[in-house]
Amino acid sequence: MSNQQGDFIWYELMTPDPEGARRFYSAVVGWTIDSQPPGDMDYRMIAAPDGNAGGMLKLTPDMIAGGARPCWMGYIGVDDVDLSVAAIVTAGGTIIMPAYDIPGVGRIAMVSDPQGVPFYLMRGASEAVSTVFAVDTVGYCAWNELFTSDQEAAFSFYASQFGWAKNGAMNMGPMGDYTFIAQGGVQIGAMMNCPPESPSSAWNYYFRVADIDVAANSVTAEGGKILSGPHEVPGDQWSLQGVDPQGAAFGLVGRKN
Repeated sequence: MSNQQGDFIWYELMTPDPEGARRFYSAVVGWTIDSQPPGDMDYRMIAAPDGNAGGMLKLTPDMIAGGARPCWMGYIGVDDVDLSVAAIVTAGGTIIMPAYDIPGVGRIAMVSDPQGVPFYLMRGASEAVSTVFAVDTVGYCAWNELFTSDQEAAFSFYASQFGWAKNGAMNMGPMGDYTFIAQGGVQIGAMMNCPPESPSSAWNYYFRVADIDVAANSVTAEGGKILSGPHEVPGDQWSLQGVDPQGAAFGLVGRKN
């Protein structure tokens, strides 16, 4: 894995209805998503026009009984999963799923930050560079946004674990700053205090679409719900937050054509 420590290297949709999610995101984002594979585990690859954009995991009844819910999860690349897990625990995070190996894929663990927000750690088995995060390319994640109950503590945690840096901020009045974060000199997203409509701390991932109005119409036409937007954001772009028909929150960003 030749990505830097702290890069987002994979995005995964956890859903109880892969076929329904496949129809929805194919229409909204334009992805090509694999059909159900053989075997007991239903894991499907999500492809943008020029490469993989992530994966989709079916939530089984046992997973749901254990507390799993529809959501998007981000994978942060690290040089050593076990050392990173230990450092995260020392810094006040928790282990949700201990580190384990997936043959031919890599070593992963699921952890949470001190505010309770889950994410994966991963050391890939391959030296190939992950391109699933791409700021300007349609079909890929273009923005990683953290809603948090304690922005300063959250930034301190992620900066210490992954080397992220503050890259300016936008004042949002009573809600405080919208703080931009950079990794390796690239702006990868932002952190903000939890808004009233989303009281729980969480990561939200924004996928780039070719036309935000077309995508917004597809969200509602395909059974999803728009929670906020489209709102104009810097760079002559527009963004929205939504929930897919299975209950997973997501974001979209794009231009108006």
